[in-house]
Amino acid sequence: MSQMFEALFLGLVEGLTEFLPVSSTGHLLLIGHFLGFESTGKTFEVLIQLGAILAILAVYFNRLWAIARALPYDPDARRFVIGLLAAFLPAAIIGAALHSFIKDVLFNPWIVCMTLIAGGFVLMMVDSMPLRATYKDATKFPIAMYIKIGFLQCLAMVPGVSRSGATIVGGMLLGADKRAAAEFSFFLAIPTMAGAFAYDLLKNYSILTADDVRIITVGFIAAFVSALFVVRTLLNYVSRHGFTPFAWWRIIVGSAGLAGLIVFG
Repeated sequence: MSQMFEALFLGLVEGLTEFLPVSSTGHLLLIGHFLGFESTGKTFEVLIQLGAILAILAVYFNRLWAIARALPYDPDARRFVIGLLAAFLPAAIIGAALHSFIKDVLFNPWIVCMTLIAGGFVLMMVDSMPLRATYKDATKFPIAMYIKIGFLQCLAMVPGVSRSGATIVGGMLLGADKRAAAEFSFFLAIPTMAGAFAYDLLKNYSILTADDVRIITVGFIAAFVSALFVVRTLLNYVSRHGFTPFAWWRIIVGSAGLAGLIVFG
């Protein structure tokens, strides 16, 4: 029962942090470390992300469905889908090639803390830069810009970097305004995290027990519910306040994590 409550809590954390530039995986690894929670094959942290993806699909269903219906006759819709797939490919290829290394070596709380702190300073610096926003619609970026954001997303294979942080910062540096950068990060999460879910499940389904499935299901549902809240509110918040509050959060959590690791191990 205690493990179920831990799964519920971790699922809520996943949904609340997945689309914020604070690293959901980093938070899950740190909290799991101090709770003593360790999933079979470290699959829990990856598989519950699909709950957050379903939250995006629920919020953006009408818009995504309109794009899908327009594909046969609308060149803008086709260009966006091509750009989205092009942005997804670097993470798909590199992630598959380095899957074992990422889980065995990089899923480390010390690495998480250091990347959280470093990423916080980067986010603060970018948020204070006088960037010129050329693109205000996430579906109308140039193809080359989509590809560049896709390569920047690969930085998030290091836990603590943050997938959404890397893509949002990348989008802003390449000319997107804050809202458009965050929105494209949402869209790019769909194929990226769905692919990670499918690949991880394929690699580990044979070692999962019925208890593992129950725990993952609890985390999955909690992630969906909490991510719905974030997706519905983040864009408006970011448009008004920027990303500096998230930068400070990263620095505080990373510093607290380092202190905890030094004291408690």
